[in-house]
Amino acid sequence: MTDRISYAVDGNVARITLDDGKVNAMSLPFFEALGAALDRAEREKPGAVVITGRAGYFSAGLDLKLMPTLAPDELQRMLLSFGRTMLRVFTFPIPTVAALSGHAIAGGAMLAFACDLRYAADGAFRLHLNEVAIGLTLPTWAMIVAQSAVPHRWHTEAILHARPYLPADALERSLVTAVVPPERLLDEASAAAARLCALHQAAYAGSKARLRAMVVEWALAQLEREVRSGAARS
Repeated sequence: MTDRISYAVDGNVARITLDDGKVNAMSLPFFEALGAALDRAEREKPGAVVITGRAGYFSAGLDLKLMPTLAPDELQRMLLSFGRTMLRVFTFPIPTVAALSGHAIAGGAMLAFACDLRYAADGAFRLHLNEVAIGLTLPTWAMIVAQSAVPHRWHTEAILHARPYLPADALERSLVTAVVPPERLLDEASAAAARLCALHQAAYAGSKARLRAMVVEWALAQLEREVRSGAARS
């Protein structure tokens, strides 16, 4: 893929690794590289896909230092790519497992929530939709993705009140599937992915598309308008 996003296959499980040597900040090249990795998975059709990061960081979300330097049209392209890429993961026709190797903040949390399952490394790491706390309005697509992964009773706390969660707190609220020692993270996430390989791939893809069709259609219908108005910045 690129030096920032790599793709490897172990048996019937593909692994996409995010590693920019820093905090895995998201930008247009990030989304293009992740899209290329997803393209490869769709071509090769592994039984499941694990998405992970570097030690200490799954992703800190959008590159907030880069964004103010972009021309308006460049910023819009990046934000459109952000929403479309996250919705692509959310509707991906192959089962997905997020292996949270560290902090998953803002866009990093959204990427985690877009996956079917989430395994988190134990440690002083945050899972955090921080947008409201820093003055940003969540776009419709992000609300839809978050609502699918956050149990209803925690919507206000997690989405509107922007509470950060340590791994144990996230597990208590069922935001993650399991918390495991960092050295066991990829093994446990890969084992979970291997179990998902038993699913009938065409039936999984068709059922997932039908399960999420209406909300994704709604989110895509709002995306360009929200980006133009600045409401999708996060």
